[in-house]
Amino acid sequence: VLLAAAVCTKAGKAIVSRQFVEMTRTRIEGLLAAFPKLMNTGKQHTFVETESVRYVYQPMEKLYMVLITTKNSNILEDLETLRLFSRVIPEYCRALEENEISEHCFDLIFAFDEIVALGYRENVNLAQIRTFTEMDSHEEKVFRAVRETQEREAKAEMRRKAKELQQARRDAERHGKKAPGFGGFGSSAVSGGVTAMITETIIETEKPKVAPAPARPSGPSKALKLGAKGKEVDNFVDKLKSEGENIMTSVGKRSAEAAKVLAPPINMESVHMKIEEKISLTCGRDGGLQNMELHGMIMLHISDEKFARIRLHVENEDKRGVQLQTHPNVDKKLFTTESQIGLKNPEKSFPINSDVGVLKWRLQTTEESFIPLTINCWPSESGNSCDVNIEYELQEESLELNDVIITIPLPSGVGAPVIGEIDGEYRHDSRRNLLEWCLPMIDAKNKSGSLEFSIAGQPNDFFPVQVSFVSKKNYCNIQVTRVTQVDGNSPVRFSTETTFLVDKYEIL
Repeated sequence: VLLAAAVCTKAGKAIVSRQFVEMTRTRIEGLLAAFPKLMNTGKQHTFVETESVRYVYQPMEKLYMVLITTKNSNILEDLETLRLFSRVIPEYCRALEENEISEHCFDLIFAFDEIVALGYRENVNLAQIRTFTEMDSHEEKVFRAVRETQEREAKAEMRRKAKELQQARRDAERHGKKAPGFGGFGSSAVSGGVTAMITETIIETEKPKVAPAPARPSGPSKALKLGAKGKEVDNFVDKLKSEGENIMTSVGKRSAEAAKVLAPPINMESVHMKIEEKISLTCGRDGGLQNMELHGMIMLHISDEKFARIRLHVENEDKRGVQLQTHPNVDKKLFTTESQIGLKNPEKSFPINSDVGVLKWRLQTTEESFIPLTINCWPSESGNSCDVNIEYELQEESLELNDVIITIPLPSGVGAPVIGEIDGEYRHDSRRNLLEWCLPMIDAKNKSGSLEFSIAGQPNDFFPVQVSFVSKKNYCNIQVTRVTQVDGNSPVRFSTETTFLVDKYEIL
């Protein structure tokens, strides 16, 4: 049984220690303080024993990685566990020094808990430990996206209310009347003060984030509180994002890349549509699609009241069995019979100046022929190193994938890979032990390519392979071909913005 795992100095001072059985602090500090005195300098052993415990250790520059076990523990298994502990530490610490270990102590403790549970070794490798400790959650991303949308809507509503109040105040001053009350406040003086405070809050929120936060004016205004709270949440979210950049995988950066590559068109018409698709895909390393899920949506944005009563003519050439669903206010019968999106009540109008989801679709499959981009990673052991051959092939030739990044995990502490042949470019991230294979575009003219490299390690070290890309063409061939007025059926000019993004794309 493994009693504890610790990183200590040559003098026996504990920097990080994780106990896997009930043990007092005095006891563990006493065991570690006694450890350096027991070692014989002339011998090459990696363990020492006392009457009650066995120390299995490995020197790491000025420090020791020490496992404290019972005397009847299997020493061969303990040595294997020790090697895994030693490989975990460079994953989180750039230098094997006391202050660096202390700075990342909680990361190390969480990783130690993945290796050993209740004193017994878990069957995990380095890549699995990295995945478990990152805890990448799809639900969390969805929650954050919803929260950001709500914040944006609240700010927009606040600005609109403030403009209305300012206009009402101007009109009242022009006609020499009292300014109207607001939110139950009776006197014009109070309502005027509220208006001024709301205006001041809006100006603050529009300032760049670098500017120092202005003093918060006091007053009973609810709109003012809303603005101030939104600002605090914004700053908090920004801090989280800035901290999260250090631990995110390359796939996690896809939102920023999508914004960079797929900027909205400059000439947005009064009727503008966003067609967005997201794919989540998991494949086995030996072939076989474990799961593929694709979600798509058409968002309608109308900026002119003249075009609020319209119908969208949808062309659906998909042959894969996509499940379509219209918004509850959309006439389902009209869509089924004539492939047109219009409101159930033709006299009503679509909302102005807001994004409205009118149609969404979903595709879930385990059919291998549906995979848009196949990745074949083939590591083969050659002496003490591994020769890795990895290739991609575009199966869906109608697609154009931009900024493709294929991320291959590497074993830690073995240096940089030796690149043989490569199509495209590569980046070696030594801090996160990743090799990023970068391809600016994959399309029908550039549908396949390969990369070869060698590095010390075992075949399992190079999985899971992750892929990220963005595209201006959607996977399911669903497009809006025409937009017409409800009255007179006359055509309306419109603009379209199409994006196809990766939510998760892994080869396990």
